[in-house]
Amino acid sequence: MSGDDRADGPAGADAGPLPVVAVVGRPNVGKSTLVNRIIGRRQAVVEDVPGVTRDRVAYDANWTGRAFTVVDTGGWEPDARDRAAAIAAQAEAAVATADVVVFVVDAVVGPTDVDEAAVKMLRRSAKPVLLVGNKVDNTALESEVAALWALGLGEPWPVSALHGRGSGDLLDAILAAFPAPAPAEAEGPRGPHRIALVGRPNVGKSSLLNRLAREERAVVDPVAGTTVDPVDSLVEIGGETWQLVDTAGLRKRVGRASGTEYYASLRTAAAIEAAEVAVVLLDASEPISEQDQRILSMVDEAGRAMVIAFNKWDLMDPDRRYYLDKEIDRELKRIPWALRVNISAKTGRAVDRLAPALRTALASWEQRIPTGVLNQWLTALVQETPHPVRGGRAPRVLFATQAGTRPPKFVLFTTGPIDAGYQRFVARKLREEFGFAGSPIEVAVKAKKSVGPGGRGKAHG
Repeated sequence: MSGDDRADGPAGADAGPLPVVAVVGRPNVGKSTLVNRIIGRRQAVVEDVPGVTRDRVAYDANWTGRAFTVVDTGGWEPDARDRAAAIAAQAEAAVATADVVVFVVDAVVGPTDVDEAAVKMLRRSAKPVLLVGNKVDNTALESEVAALWALGLGEPWPVSALHGRGSGDLLDAILAAFPAPAPAEAEGPRGPHRIALVGRPNVGKSSLLNRLAREERAVVDPVAGTTVDPVDSLVEIGGETWQLVDTAGLRKRVGRASGTEYYASLRTAAAIEAAEVAVVLLDASEPISEQDQRILSMVDEAGRAMVIAFNKWDLMDPDRRYYLDKEIDRELKRIPWALRVNISAKTGRAVDRLAPALRTALASWEQRIPTGVLNQWLTALVQETPHPVRGGRAPRVLFATQAGTRPPKFVLFTTGPIDAGYQRFVARKLREEFGFAGSPIEVAVKAKKSVGPGGRGKAHG
């Protein structure tokens, strides 16, 4: 819905678990367009071809102050095979876990054999079902909705997901079908840490998600590019619940992508921004590519904690290990602080090492150094290695403060601009003294006197 239609309150204002709405239907009836209309923003990937949505993807929604979760699904078809069968299974899983099902039919086409087969599946679920006749873009088309009574699901709701006609009435009906809210409970600690799984296509992101979740949460296919939307899942790793987001594999720069790939790239970038830590999957059996480097840079520039997981370790041989060590020294020297684990999502090898790495990276990302300790260390550092003399003078570092965390940010107060190389030196020494393993850090300069070029620059380490 538009920003004016949606409530201003927090998405989680209701106590207890949020009710879940599953949006299902055959391919290309406008499910993702309806999901975008419900959540009030273009987040589900939409394109005028069938089969763009493949996994079940959850989004936060709010209508008249009631928060809920809406789940977009891939097109459901009976007797589907191969990848289509996996997509249909995801839709059926969404129905099984939903409180209310919104069944979308193309009102212009009318009920089809596939729609009738879907009705049988929905009746077996015994869930409340709201029948939506979509693509009713004007008053003249409203008479077409009468044919949907034949499906036996009661009164159909005429809607234009594209233009918003009838969507408010539909949302009122959805809320009326929800179970009664649970009694209010005392506010607990903040929710699970948010982890983004990122990497180029076919490095095993969805396989790792399924391995960690111990069930098929995401469609896995040897064809690269199966995931298009980010897929949120709550999984338990090392005895702790984490919120993992499986993202689309990035092939091209956003500016060069088009269609589905363009929007998927935007969703992946947004998932990184929303995450606290990113697990960047690299294919250990293949050379580190330009695509890998670009994704690593995206995470670094977003200021997120990072764990690099070298996947497909089961395919390694001694020769490849030798060359990989050389590649790591050469290609990853910009981010030596990133934690690294060697895993196999397929066999489960060393996947249990992810949890300690994630905890370390997050602790570093949130680490704060007391001002007294920081300046005691800094005084000793600049006495031992003062700033080089430039033009007969050398700026002095007066003191420092930690301006923030997530990631850690430090400000050096100086008598004048200092060299970028000296900023990097201070950042490197900060790591040697205080750690920050798995997290980027920033070191900025605030000169006491007039500031020349680079005087307010930042060093990333």
